[in-house]
Amino acid sequence: MKESGFPSRVLVEACVTSVDEAVAAERAGADRLELCVDLHVGGLTPPADLVREVKASVTIPVFVMVCVRGDDYVSTPDEVAAMERDVTAVREAGADGIVIGAVHPDGSVQREATARLITAAGPLPVTFHKAFDVTPDAREALETLVELGASRILTSGHTERAIDGADRLATLVSQAAGRLTVLLAGKVRGDHVAELVARTGASEVHARAEGVPGIVRALRG
Repeated sequence: MKESGFPSRVLVEACVTSVDEAVAAERAGADRLELCVDLHVGGLTPPADLVREVKASVTIPVFVMVCVRGDDYVSTPDEVAAMERDVTAVREAGADGIVIGAVHPDGSVQREATARLITAAGPLPVTFHKAFDVTPDAREALETLVELGASRILTSGHTERAIDGADRLATLVSQAAGRLTVLLAGKVRGDHVAELVARTGASEVHARAEGVPGIVRALRG
């Protein structure tokens, strides 16, 4: 039973790293995919050939992670230039959206780098990934990303688990007010996703591929 105030349809995004995972996630009810490789370091840019293979194997949108280094979210000028090239490559390979993130050593959003990557994405929607959760001021970071033209932010509310950051996430959803989408991520599971959505008012959640079946059952069963 959906709780009062529960969105009529919650979009479920699955993080996948292969064609097999992509196909399984779609069959399980995922509405969109985030494609990357090397999740053990947080996710890196997948090869263009993999983007094309996944696109040929599913019918739902495929957003592609663009990240060249996994140890942190601080990007050097050379890395930003490499990410610009990668954005162009995955866009030409058929990506439906781009997932990026770049911050300064103090955690604040790298405005110029982010603007360049959004420009490189052209008409594709851009998600600012979990780099958002190292920003020192979430409200300020959200306003910066609205100004720069990001379509959504991927966040657990500056906590490891989204459910533990539900109050902050609710504040961010309210602040965003339709100007961008707050995509909830961070160990989202079927046993608490309904509570998480009800408490935050969010309309999109993100999870690893293996968690999708339980999340879909909880939200739509």
